[in-house]
Amino acid sequence: MKKVLFLALAAASFSFASCDSKKEDAQEQAAENVEAAGEAKADAMEAAGNEAGADSVEASTEAKADAMENAADSADAK
Repeated sequence: MKKVLFLALAAASFSFASCDSKKEDAQEQAAENVEAAGEAKADAMEAAGNEAGADSVEASTEAKADAMENAADSADAK
């Protein structure tokens, strides 16, 4: 019984610790939108035969989206 109670308490504490604020959720959604737009642009460039440009666009938008997500995470942690 103690194990079950302990596991339930641990699960509850993890669920509260993982909750994001509305602001963080909005910032993460914006980062996802940036990444999706970059992927769409890269796909169009690749279809047009510009594979090197597509790779560059995709890498830069992924880096920008990662930076936005990291900023959202650190802002919410304060």
